[in-house]
Amino acid sequence: MNAIKTYFRNAIKEFNNVTWPTQKQAIRVSAIVFVFMIISAVILGTVDQLLSIGYQSFL
Repeated sequence: MNAIKTYFRNAIKEFNNVTWPTQKQAIRVSAIVFVFMIISAVILGTVDQLLSIGYQSFL
């Protein structure tokens, strides 16, 4: 039981040492992730469609 208390005590200490991003930084990083997600979805969707068309013409 003592080990569990020590673990949570240390976890809280580490949690307080975290350098949190500012709101502006968080919004900027979220926007970058969103843009890359959209680009990836478009690329993967295009590749999927091309492979589907190729497979259908092969059959």
